[in-house]
Amino acid sequence: MTMLEKYGLLLDVETTGLGPTKDEVIELALKLFSYHPDSGEIIDILDEDAFLREPLSESARRNYDRAFQVHGIPYESVRGKSFYDVKIKTYFHRADAVFAHNASFDRSFLYHMYPEVNDLEWFCTMRNVPWKQYGFPNGKLITLLEAHNITNHQTHRAMDDITYLMELLKKTSPKGNLYLQEVLDFGPMRKYRPAASRAKLG
Repeated sequence: MTMLEKYGLLLDVETTGLGPTKDEVIELALKLFSYHPDSGEIIDILDEDAFLREPLSESARRNYDRAFQVHGIPYESVRGKSFYDVKIKTYFHRADAVFAHNASFDRSFLYHMYPEVNDLEWFCTMRNVPWKQYGFPNGKLITLLEAHNITNHQTHRAMDDITYLMELLKKTSPKGNLYLQEVLDFGPMRKYRPAASRAKLG
């Protein structure tokens, strides 16, 4: 790896709902890639994996049917499965930066499983680009994928989403630079503070 290259990690989670303390991650997809930090050019995909797990808490299990309407992952697919933590952590340890669409959502869930993710630099591909200023109706992934002729169908499966997201980040913005460069130029997110510590500080 030359000094000009860095390692980025694209990730996406599917969950049993919206609350990181009462819901759980049931699918995680990871894609490690090399990129030029000065230009935002993606060089190569180095490794990728997707994992499924059965939710453990009663609240997460209770919410599964409603979440199924979004992600379409039947309970049979996750039954008895658990994440391969050692492998997942190698992705975090190799990455210089993490990228996700609506990254605060993914990070809030992953923090409860892998607190070390808070030590990484996180970049949000939804908020770090002024999509509306560029004339797109919103920053939703499917809206952007359709507008850039990448796909008009979103499966809401984690690996599909990050594969399409990578294609989007390779595109050139109306400003004339790559979207990944814009995401990087905007800068990383602040560290995640769990709700309990926020309440204490408040």
